[in-house]
Amino acid sequence: MKQKVVIKIFSMNDTRSRRKAMEIAVSIPGVTSVELQGDEKNQIAIIGEGIDSTCLTIKIRKKVGYTEIVSITPIPAEKKPEEKKPDDEKKLTVQPIFHHPCQFETPPIFWKVIHDPNPDPCTIL
Repeated sequence: MKQKVVIKIFSMNDTRSRRKAMEIAVSIPGVTSVELQGDEKNQIAIIGEGIDSTCLTIKIRKKVGYTEIVSITPIPAEKKPEEKKPDDEKKLTVQPIFHHPCQFETPPIFWKVIHDPNPDPCTIL
């Protein structure tokens, strides 16, 4: 499910910290887009599928500075219009094919155990 996570970073004052925060956000698996928001450009909006927001916040907090999660909102999936099937078309039916067994059967297999009539008394050889 797609979701939008907005994170506020309090110590994001210069371009270096903004770039660093955006690089961290992009490195998380499942992220599709990252953008800056807010009046002072101190919020990052991350859109993606299966984003771990707490892991993302902790990573940004370690590298950039104090952060807090502002909002996490799910993005509804786009509904595709369903195609209507016309009812006036005739439905095709497929007749099953019957398989007739072969007239020749496989020959039976006979097993017969043959014992040696003169067994050797020496079992060492």
